[in-house]
Amino acid sequence: MRHSVVYTLVFSALLCVVCAIMVSSSAVTLKERQDVNKALDRKTNVLEAAGLIEADADVTAEQVEELFGSFSSVFVELATGQEVEGGDPDLYDQQKAKKNPDTSREAPTNSSLIKRVPEKAVVYKLLDDGGEIETLILPIEGYGLWGTLYGFMALEADSNTVVGITYYEHKETPGLGGEVENPRWKALWPGRRIFDAEGERALQVIKGNAGPVASDPHRVDGLSGATITSRGVTNMIDFWTGPDGFGPYLESLRRERSVA
Repeated sequence: MRHSVVYTLVFSALLCVVCAIMVSSSAVTLKERQDVNKALDRKTNVLEAAGLIEADADVTAEQVEELFGSFSSVFVELATGQEVEGGDPDLYDQQKAKKNPDTSREAPTNSSLIKRVPEKAVVYKLLDDGGEIETLILPIEGYGLWGTLYGFMALEADSNTVVGITYYEHKETPGLGGEVENPRWKALWPGRRIFDAEGERALQVIKGNAGPVASDPHRVDGLSGATITSRGVTNMIDFWTGPDGFGPYLESLRRERSVA
């Protein structure tokens, strides 16, 4: 009986069912932990972009949560540049929203190869004691050489001067385009300026070496051997600070600042 075909088939079927139950149970059990880790990673990258922690710093989850508590997260309607209500920004899945035709729109042809943009995006604000913006953190993304890079860029209260930049997900080649994670390269960004004196977007990653911030504020050293990735960083910053990204929001903040 044990060596019969029926026994073998029944035993195999039961084994498959047991394994399927175990895998499903593990996925359900671990999902909550995965979501927590994903949220923690996002907060860590926001803090790094804002210059509150160093890259690869040995910080605990409790320390990240405490530091992140200084930020307020808000929805921004990209088309109008206005802050809007509507749910909990900390639970918002921007990638899921941009794939849904009901919560996104088609992007015009662009060098970052962005196909759709969400109707609203989440930005993070670090406020001073007077309730004014001290640092503004924007989510950015765009195509590099092998795929889309996802990161954050932090700006000073003038909505122009870069505080920092960080990438938390990409498919670039280690040692080449993957150098977007290198602390030495990221250290070149603070103080660079997105807009020139005429208000035009001017920040770019060049081929070769840029000058110091004081004399060359709109250029950043290129990534050695990674021209396409470097160009991709330029393209995504140009897109997300432009009219189809956060451009209207940044302009509204500058107007408010000039009136104040």
